[in-house]
Amino acid sequence: MRAAAHALRHELIGLAGVVERNVYLTRRYIWWDAAWFIWTVANTLTITFIAKGIEASGGIIDVNRATTSLLVGAVIWAYLGVVFEFLTETVAWERWEGTIEYTFMAPLSRAMHLGGSGVFAVLYGLIRAILLFFVVAAFFDLSMPSADFFAALVVLIVASISFFGIGMRMAVLPLISPEKGAQLGYVAQGIMLVCSGVYYPVDVLPGWMQAIATISPATYALDGIRGAILDGEGLGTVWPDVWPLLIIGAICIPLGLWVFHRGEQYAKRHGKLKRSG
Repeated sequence: MRAAAHALRHELIGLAGVVERNVYLTRRYIWWDAAWFIWTVANTLTITFIAKGIEASGGIIDVNRATTSLLVGAVIWAYLGVVFEFLTETVAWERWEGTIEYTFMAPLSRAMHLGGSGVFAVLYGLIRAILLFFVVAAFFDLSMPSADFFAALVVLIVASISFFGIGMRMAVLPLISPEKGAQLGYVAQGIMLVCSGVYYPVDVLPGWMQAIATISPATYALDGIRGAILDGEGLGTVWPDVWPLLIIGAICIPLGLWVFHRGEQYAKRHGKLKRSG
């Protein structure tokens, strides 16, 4: 009996030790976990604001138009995810392949290094987004008689410049934190998801979220593409959504390169370049 009690006590001490270890690990990365929590909040808010969007329409919905609008939002969200994934995981891929030190020592400017990843991400994302749009549209037999797909494509390409710049800033996170940095890239996506009107009008958001929407390239990309596909707006008509994207891109790309450069210097000073966790 005593032996059994002793064995049970020994096992329970081990269990408590594992719990305590995980508490310390969580506390060590608490700010990263807090940032990841923002992603969860953004996802949950998105579902709630969809209901608010239906309420704002008075409950009277043109099913074809609403379905097409949601499809555009879903496709842009998927496209944005691809671009961010490729750029954010640029460093992670190098670690997985064991080539990170060789790549960072190669006679190649960081602008060209990240630019190559970004161009591939944009091209891959565009092909994937176009296929996704038409495959899903075929399932719902959507009618888009006045759609200007050329104008929509131009808006998406211009928006890619801004997405590219933001993605470069996210790419630095795995350098700063090999453990959880890549995950934090999803937080930026989550903020754009909830504030940019991906699945509902921006008007239903609180004022401070609408302010964030004014600096999110996804807001202008969605407005321009929806105008081109739903209302047949041409390049001249969607210009009010194009020029903010050009300005955001002109700011984000140099800023992204600068942020990545600083992150690279930090990683080299603190020996985080080769670490995988």
